[in-house]
Amino acid sequence: MSATDAISRRPDEPSRSRLRAETPPPGYWRRWTADAPAPAPVPLNGGIAAMTAPSPPATSGDAPPAPANSAGAPVSTTSNRPGDAQESPYRVLIVEDDRGQALFAQSVLHGAGMQAEVQMQSEGVLDAMARFKPDLVLMDLHMPGRDGMNLTLLIRQQPEYLHLPIVFLTGDPDPERQFEVLESGADDFLNKPIRPRHLIAAVANRIQRARQRVAPAVQRATINTETGLPTRTYLLQQVGAALQSGSAGGLFFIEVGSALSLRERYGYAAFEQLMNQAGRRLAEVAAPHPVARLNDNSFLSLAAGLDEAALETQAERLRDGLTRNPFPIGAGETLNLRSSIGYTPLSIGFADAGSALEATERAVLQARLKGNNLAGYTPAQIADDVPKIALEDGRFELAYQPIVAVAGSEQAQYQVLLRMRQPDGSLLPASQVIPAAESAGGIAQIDHWVLEHALYVLAERQSQGPSLRLFVSQSPRTLARESHAQWLLDALAERGIEGTSLVIDLRMADALIHTVTLRDFCHQLMPSGVQFCLSQFEPGREADALLTQLPLGYLRVASRYAGAHTDPKLRDELRGIIDQAHRAGLQVIGQQIEDPQAAAAMWMGGVDFIQGNLVQAVGSELGFDFHNAVL
Repeated sequence: MSATDAISRRPDEPSRSRLRAETPPPGYWRRWTADAPAPAPVPLNGGIAAMTAPSPPATSGDAPPAPANSAGAPVSTTSNRPGDAQESPYRVLIVEDDRGQALFAQSVLHGAGMQAEVQMQSEGVLDAMARFKPDLVLMDLHMPGRDGMNLTLLIRQQPEYLHLPIVFLTGDPDPERQFEVLESGADDFLNKPIRPRHLIAAVANRIQRARQRVAPAVQRATINTETGLPTRTYLLQQVGAALQSGSAGGLFFIEVGSALSLRERYGYAAFEQLMNQAGRRLAEVAAPHPVARLNDNSFLSLAAGLDEAALETQAERLRDGLTRNPFPIGAGETLNLRSSIGYTPLSIGFADAGSALEATERAVLQARLKGNNLAGYTPAQIADDVPKIALEDGRFELAYQPIVAVAGSEQAQYQVLLRMRQPDGSLLPASQVIPAAESAGGIAQIDHWVLEHALYVLAERQSQGPSLRLFVSQSPRTLARESHAQWLLDALAERGIEGTSLVIDLRMADALIHTVTLRDFCHQLMPSGVQFCLSQFEPGREADALLTQLPLGYLRVASRYAGAHTDPKLRDELRGIIDQAHRAGLQVIGQQIEDPQAAAAMWMGGVDFIQGNLVQAVGSELGFDFHNAVL
């Protein structure tokens, strides 16, 4: 079993292959991610949104109270935003539709030296929070539109506000209602009428304890306690800061070779110890530049301020630091590691850290093929002989092709295909439109348009009753955008769409280059039920590793396997792919099936679904009869 099998298999899912005696603990890969259990999350946007769980009531063993200001309220001894003064005022958002009650609370808190803002309309609460960045929300229970409990549920759905203190202030005497309020995600419940000193103490205590706990959390989040290196999140923040400041320098993606075989041979514990040693060695070589562990066998190093003419020399130093000196691996046994390194100068003009990371991933793919295992990133050049497509002159359309279960199923599912209609009426397929859009920098807008329309179709069909599943292709450039995953999660929740009805198609050529970026996106969407399909699959060492590195549910084999019925070698290869996929818990789709012989070969090989003109040609309707489909 590979080191990354735990990534794609759920903890409650039985293993399909023999395990070593040493197996990774559940979710072990998360130690290098933003939501690692050991270090607390980094606050977003400089606020205190990502704090630890709400503090329990004070006990005799708690820290002494903070010093009081002139109004008698305690003040913070730590800033909740980098760069703030040491004693920044507490910030309270008062959500109250009664103007008199709101002004009373505001004046009391102002008198205690706090900053308080009133929001009287429930519809504008999230906007007010994003602008005001409160330390605490003082919430009324009964409001027109969304009441306080519904607002609290909405706030808790936003990751940045998951642990923000929310205190209810209401005159409702019903004790059962108080329990409901706390179950909705509130931290405390205060009854009206309330004495000013009581209100000040309750609010100040909550904020004080939250700030005391978030300050060390921020410090811990910069260092991974397992590796001793900076966390991946922290280093990517530094990359973003370097890009914004226009700093010279470079970014290096270091990939340790043969990780899967090392994991199989030595077991999880020894492999982890080896990778931690490799990380420390890289940190010594790269000093004073930071190094972070990205995942099982890859590291990232930022050399801000380094002369870009010296990037290749720095890459050589990193490579040689791993390869020239052996690592102890067991009783008297040592091991020499090999690595591939892709690097890029920061001056290219990347939009964000994700784009720079993608560039190094693309470069390391080239580095694997070179004798010195080094490769610098070169932006793609558009060849002069490539046909130019004027995107602004065309009209985008969506087409659909059914994906039918070989064993029979009433589940309606289609692949969504992009088309662009030219002014002369001709249709251009996605294979021509997508490269043109990527070259023109418009692929994110097109991907968003396609996904928006697919969600509209899913919402419409869901309201009518019969379930529908759509397979939608997305570019890695789009998935790398920080806001894309959250937008999709919000859109699914807002429209009440079941996450399992959406499958994101990831092209294998993209996945080989952007593995880290795609994996991050997938793991953000997995809790919602969204599934993922690796398309155009062909076997190979790197391609096979993707089956364990990405949390996939489906595998669509390359179109050339549609000819497996005429080629015994191709047929055997197809059977091997299907067997490998099934052992990994994936369902396999055969595409471009044009005749019964091709369908029979797919069926005999064990494929789960087929699509192609034999089933139904691409069309603009979703009217295929899955119930009576016979293959």
